[in-house]
Amino acid sequence: MKPTKAAKVHYLEPELFTAAGISSHGFTTRHEGVSRPPYNSLNLGTTTLDLSHNVEGNRHLLVHAFGGSPERFVAVTQVHGVDLLVIDSPNPDYHHFQRLECDGIITNQPEVMIAVSVADCVPLLLLDPEKRVAAALHGGWKGTAGNISGKAIAAMVELFGSDPARILAAVGPAISPCCYQVDLPVLEAFRSQEGGYERFAAPAGDGKWRLDLSGATVAQLRDAGLVEQNIQVAPHCVSCTPELFFSYRRDNGVTGRQMGFIMLKA
Repeated sequence: MKPTKAAKVHYLEPELFTAAGISSHGFTTRHEGVSRPPYNSLNLGTTTLDLSHNVEGNRHLLVHAFGGSPERFVAVTQVHGVDLLVIDSPNPDYHHFQRLECDGIITNQPEVMIAVSVADCVPLLLLDPEKRVAAALHGGWKGTAGNISGKAIAAMVELFGSDPARILAAVGPAISPCCYQVDLPVLEAFRSQEGGYERFAAPAGDGKWRLDLSGATVAQLRDAGLVEQNIQVAPHCVSCTPELFFSYRRDNGVTGRQMGFIMLKA
């Protein structure tokens, strides 16, 4: 993914999506916002202890950088689940969506920026260039164990007639196995699901496993029908890259949030 800049916002741009030419999209870094340490500087997370007006200002910076409207920016209340919000009609109550508890958003509406916030979890963007449908998903270990990506693709197929073989996927920066150890209940959550995704947890000793959330996400995308050349994965471990990204584990919970975002063009 290509590091780039729009206005003052530094972000990673998945070239697969850019080539499609129908959306603005990317994964933000921590640079160029207004938040003070330890949330410096482009903190986009409302669940942090950062000043609310700083977070709101940073979100406005993001939306305006891509020619969007703050009134049509949608980020839900994430709860580490697999429920999805579908926006398929013009001019709904966008402010109401902010209070909905779910971990993914799907829309076919142009000029609506949908986004998920993360600080270790996987931010996943999906795009169907033919049907003009986009999705933003938050994949923590619970959402990944529950295959939120597969559920979103199934919803795109059912509701909008998408062909999985034509859907593009961008797996954004997340924590890597080098920095992400989990215990037995997490492993059992993966074992309890079909798909054998517990293979992405490698034993680390002392009752711990190193979990590859991005690897499991890619496997789930393939199992849902996406083709290899339509999947792009960010190479960064957010915990190992403090100069670019927030990380909840690295910073012991006192940190900001970056976002994966996408907005269909008119």
